[in-house]
Order: sequence, then C-alpha cells, then structure tokens
Amino acid sequence: MTILLSTLNARYTHASLGLRYLLANMGELREQTRIQEFVIGAKTTELVERILAHEPTIVGFGVYIWNVEETTKLVATLKQVAPHLVIVLGGPEISHETNGQQIVQLADYAVTGWGDVTFPKLCADILHGPKPLMKVHAGVQPPMADIALPYALYSDDDIAHRTLYVEASRGCPFKCEFCLSALDKTAWPFDIDAFLAEMESLHARGARLFKFVDRTFNLNIKTSLKIMQFFLDKLAANPDDPVYAHFELVPDHLPDALKEGIAKFPPGALQFEIGIQSFNPVVQANISRKQDNDKAAANIRWLCDHSNVHMHVDLIAGLPGETVESFAAGFDKLWALGPHEIQFGILKRLRGTPIIRHTQAFGLVFDPHPPYTILANRDIPFPAMQRLVRFARYWDVVANSGRFTHVTPVLLGEQPFANFMAFSDWLYANTDATHRIALDRLAALVGKYLQQQGMPGVAALLARDGHGVKQKASHAGQVAAPQRQARHLAA
Repeated sequence: MTILLSTLNARYTHASLGLRYLLANMGELREQTRIQEFVIGAKTTELVERILAHEPTIVGFGVYIWNVEETTKLVATLKQVAPHLVIVLGGPEISHETNGQQIVQLADYAVTGWGDVTFPKLCADILHGPKPLMKVHAGVQPPMADIALPYALYSDDDIAHRTLYVEASRGCPFKCEFCLSALDKTAWPFDIDAFLAEMESLHARGARLFKFVDRTFNLNIKTSLKIMQFFLDKLAANPDDPVYAHFELVPDHLPDALKEGIAKFPPGALQFEIGIQSFNPVVQANISRKQDNDKAAANIRWLCDHSNVHMHVDLIAGLPGETVESFAAGFDKLWALGPHEIQFGILKRLRGTPIIRHTQAFGLVFDPHPPYTILANRDIPFPAMQRLVRFARYWDVVANSGRFTHVTPVLLGEQPFANFMAFSDWLYANTDATHRIALDRLAALVGKYLQQQGMPGVAALLARDGHGVKQKASHAGQVAAPQRQARHLAA
C-alpha cells in the first residue's frame, strides 16, 4: 500500500462517504490505496502507530469542523515521528481561509473543494513527478458523469452496522449565509438511473438504512418521485423487510405529486430533516434566505396530519437580527405545528461562509475554536446566549430524547419557550451540569420541578414515560449521584 485515506469520524456508526469517493476515483492508483477510519476521542499516539503500521508514502486526511483539533494533533505527531511521510489534507474545514490554519502549515499539501480529480493527480505527481511546487491545490470540479460512484466500497460490515450516506446530487441553489452551500452556484445531479442502480446493489447486499446528504432532496420533483418509488417498490415487495430513508427537504416546496408519494409510506420508513432556521422575515432577509413561511408552516402541518414521516425541524439561535423574543415566537409557532423533534441549533461560523459580513453591523462574536459557536451579538449578550445553549442541550435530553413524551407537553404548557427556559434555568441551578445527567436523576429532577410548579399527576405522567420506579426512588431520597460534565460534539 502506498496511499492511506483516513479521517476521524464523530462516531463509529458514521462511515465516511468522502473517503470512499476518493478511493473510487483513484484510477491507476486505486490498487495502491486503502481506507482506515478512526473515531474522535482516540489516543493520538495509538492512531499514529496504526497509521504507520501500513508503511504508507502518502496519507490523506479528511478534515471537518468536528475533527480538526484532533487531526491537527495527529498530523503534528506524525510529522515528529515520521517526517518523511507526505500528508495531504482535504475537506470543508481546510477549503477556506486555508493558509492561516496550523494544520495546513504542518501538512505538505492541501486540496480545497472537490477532490475527486485533483487528489489522485496530486498523488501521482508526488509519487512519479514532477514534484508539485504549490502547497494548496484548488479542486477541479469534473462533469458529474465523470465521477465514479463509491457505493460498492461500503463493506459488508458497513452495511450491517453503520449508517450508509448516499447522495443523488451535490450542491445547493440557495444562498443561506450560515451554510457552506451558499458558495455553490447550483445543485448538480448525478445520473438518476446510474444512482438507483447503485442503490439496488446496496439493497441486494442487505442495506436497509439510507441517509441522503443532498441539501435539497425535493428540488427536482421528478427525481424525488423516482427515488421514493424505489423505496416504495422495496417495501411492497417485502413488507416484513423494512427499509428506512432520511432526506433533507426544502420546507416550502411540497407539490401535490410529492405529497401523494409521501402518503404511501408506512410508519418507520421515512425521516425528513426540514430547515426552518427562523420564522422572522427580517432575519431571513439578513441571511439571504428565501422562504415562504406560510407555505412552510402549512407543509409541516400537512406532514404531521397526513403522513407517517418522522420529522426533525431545525431552528438556529444567534442569527443576525434575531432577538431572544423573536426566536421564542418562532419556537412556539413551530412547536404548535407538531413536528416530532425540534432541532435547536446555535449559530456557528463555518469557514468561508458569508455570515461573517454581518460581524460589525450586528456585533457577532464567535468562539475562535471549533466548532466556532456564536458567543454573543448585538441583540443577545453572552449571558443570554449561554442560557440558549443550555436550553438547547436540555431540550435534546428531555424533549427530543423520546423518554418524556407524556411529560413534555405538560412541562411546556401554553408558553413552550418561556416555560422550558424557566425549567432550563432551574435545572442548571440545581445541577451545575449540562451533560451526563443520569436518566434516573433527570427523571427525578423533572418530577421535582413540576411538583414545585403545582402540576397535578406528575408521578403518573412519569410512570407513563417509564420512569415510575425512578420517581418513587427519588421521593425516598435515593437520587443518583451527579456525574462530571462531559462534552461531545457530533457530526
């Protein structure tokens, strides 16, 4: 083996689609190339040992917001132990504001943007000459038909135990300034028949969980319907062998033909991730987001009332021009629509995104360390932003966890945001922690809070959510000991 492709995934269950694209497009170098994936949190020296055991000449790392700090340590250590090793970087984190990054300074080369063509060529030049003179190489975007699809490179172990990421298109035509896709000129589709043939092969090998990373699955309705029909056919052929597909949807584009197809899916077969981000028209204009809020709300309501889709709907706090009060109004509006999960995100300054243009006018202050979360802005000072961060974390472990389905509506009442914020403040005051609160202790704390608010029937609600024994134990003073705060960042 001459070339090793590697990255640090956020979890073992995440299989890197990017590395598999690179391997599929290595051409004459493919037989000399291997993939080795790791998971963040591993000991750096152990990763170095495992990489060097392959005796590669070139190591290519995929660098992302969630792994850049650990990958920087890994590259630095590799260069100390094996200075002869040629290290090439790629991925979204090093594709913008490239030269000022420590990890780029440590490495030998970096490929920005699309790597399908540029990375193999760079490797060939490193191995056979002429030696590349430039450190940073701008990725060449080939015609979509020239990109070899990578799905055969998912192993049987991947299919059995990991999420399979797939894409029917790349890019996005929208210009939301917080997103890297704002830099795309449009969305570029793969040939749909070739793509579905690959999905057919994966299904035949036993794949049943497909996560589409397309930014705009419902952009081209004819293509969307073909993909959905593929999964409907599989379900019809064998109803006892379910398949599951995850898509990202534009919220205000749901024509009748797509509704008709969606309505055919049984429970547990479809999950939609829908980005609302903000219901505030002023904020939407600030970030160049075009969205018909009435249509978006009506479509979410329709999906709740007339389909079996499991829905995650996103909101982002900290956008320029969004106050706590306007965010709260949007949150309450979204809760009333009834999605299964509200994914409460905090704005991050991804490298290269146009959101930075608002820094001075809106007083945007971002953490200089990954994941570059906003710390304060003109409308939300640091203490208030910290309250929102805690709200988001507690929301995940209570409302989004599925463990408090009967308790949550009572906890939220008629003022969802205000009531959960009051609970969030109380929970932090009583735990001084936002992570690793044991489930039995969390249930006891939820029960205690509701009882203090004078809510009747708290024990019965907790029992319906499966926390009856824990709640009874907490009344007897048998509360689980608090655990140390831990921090985990996912992809």
